[in-house]
Amino acid sequence: MPNTIPPITTPKQAIDYRSKLQALAPNVDFLMTLYLHESMTVETIIEAKKAGIAGVKSYPAGVTTNSSSGVVDYAAFFPIFAQMEREDMVLNLHGECPSHGDITILNAESKFLPILASLASRFPRLRICLEHLTTAAAVEAVEKLGKNVVGTITCHHLYLVVDDWAGNSINYCKPVAKTVADRNALLRAMASGNPKFFFGSDSAPHPVTSKQGGVKVAAGVFSQPYTTQLVVGALERAVETEILQREDVTLDKLEGFMSRHGRDFYKLPPTTETIELTKRDERILDILGSKDKTLQVIPFRAGEATWSLKWTG
Repeated sequence: MPNTIPPITTPKQAIDYRSKLQALAPNVDFLMTLYLHESMTVETIIEAKKAGIAGVKSYPAGVTTNSSSGVVDYAAFFPIFAQMEREDMVLNLHGECPSHGDITILNAESKFLPILASLASRFPRLRICLEHLTTAAAVEAVEKLGKNVVGTITCHHLYLVVDDWAGNSINYCKPVAKTVADRNALLRAMASGNPKFFFGSDSAPHPVTSKQGGVKVAAGVFSQPYTTQLVVGALERAVETEILQREDVTLDKLEGFMSRHGRDFYKLPPTTETIELTKRDERILDILGSKDKTLQVIPFRAGEATWSLKWTG
């Protein structure tokens, strides 16, 4: 994600950031994005495409972590979107409106959906990804819009509802989790096999000092070490509570949601790597951090039983 300090708004910044990431994880193929910013020009997009940058991420001003330089007026970026359409790049959207008037964090996503529909209509060949869906309305919007519009779903939004983060800062993220009906709609979308929906972690390793004890709590849930296991666990719970039927859950649908659909949308070749999940006695760690304990992060569902994962190919 490009919402660093300062934000990644130029191809050079993105390439430099990718080099730093690859030094930490040389076997990972990082897809880089730029932060949609007022300094961006059509020439920026042309240069970004030549540099192999996958897309541009839009953050509405002030709605999430490091988004103070975000979008106020989407119309101002229509020339950028038109060039992205010509270059076949992806527009990644944090789909919320800033809080004002009757808009709050609880309806910010639903208020954004007319903007999504307008962008999809104006730029019908622009690949648009509405990230980290949290509402039934967003699921319905993605289903109804053209093939150029897809949506990602996180593992934590497959568990959380508003009661789980109100009073529990570890579960607080943006967009916030909504109602039981909204969560269930996400579960059904995940298990539908519809290629318009695929996994996106939105994992945010905020230090525990930023998540607890401060005047303003950082928005973000850390799930990265356990994302696949958490998705499988959410499916199990959904079957147990009869939100889904057992026959709704198949390995083919799980593979599509976790891998194939996203790779197809980003026009990546199929992966040859495989994993194996088994049930043992593993539990999610209570805390992860540096050896000197100067940096500590609490993972999502810390201390709870989880599947064991092994790379097999």
